[in-house]
Amino acid sequence: MPEGDTVFHTAAVLATALTGKTLTRCDIRVPRYAEVDLRGQRVDEVISRGKHLFIRVGSASIHSHLKMEGSWRIGQRVANHRARIILEAGSVRATGVDLGVLEVLDRDRDGEVVAHLGPDLLGDDWDPAVATARLIADARRPLASALLDQTVMAGIGNVYCNELCFVVGRLPTTPVGDLNNPGRLVSRAREMLWANRLRWSRCTTGDTRQGRQLWVYGRAGLPCRRCGTTVASDRNGERIRFWCPSCQR
Repeated sequence: MPEGDTVFHTAAVLATALTGKTLTRCDIRVPRYAEVDLRGQRVDEVISRGKHLFIRVGSASIHSHLKMEGSWRIGQRVANHRARIILEAGSVRATGVDLGVLEVLDRDRDGEVVAHLGPDLLGDDWDPAVATARLIADARRPLASALLDQTVMAGIGNVYCNELCFVVGRLPTTPVGDLNNPGRLVSRAREMLWANRLRWSRCTTGDTRQGRQLWVYGRAGLPCRRCGTTVASDRNGERIRFWCPSCQR
């Protein structure tokens, strides 16, 4: 599931493959941008902002959001109906697959689409004081809802939301006003994403062995790694929550 760390890593991989190279193919399979042709333009940089990714080419900026199933792949050929964009620079091929959002923006104004976001957990603008203030702005708000709000902090998705609730010992439904130390939670969020920013296999437990990387996410019905109590779960809209009934209050 793509979250801020996945997008950061994706941007890093694309940057290594494309930065400084001139596009020799630009095939955008979105009707509104189908006639956009950036061939002959140099890729200047690839950056991420929360869960958003920007490939800046000349005066244009290719903006994408992976949503639930999207990805960017280097060198791989994928089923034609899944590719929404193909960029080539000589022998290098980058394909955007199943992207939730894909648009071509004016490079000078591409920041407008992410201006509403809170501090980026993996960005140069990271400010824990601002993130903490936004987290507790509404004392009655459920913790999970606040963590998933990208205007509070940019980059947290459902996996990190569940894992963060566990490590601070609080249920996802806990009002943020009940947190004893919201600044500590914000710090843990930054630490988690930072530790995973350059790897595909996400780990929050500190144990990177297969099947041991997460505390509670995806482990409904299994024993809690900390106390042995059966991990519980329920569905809140489109998202599934996981928690330990003993470790989380």
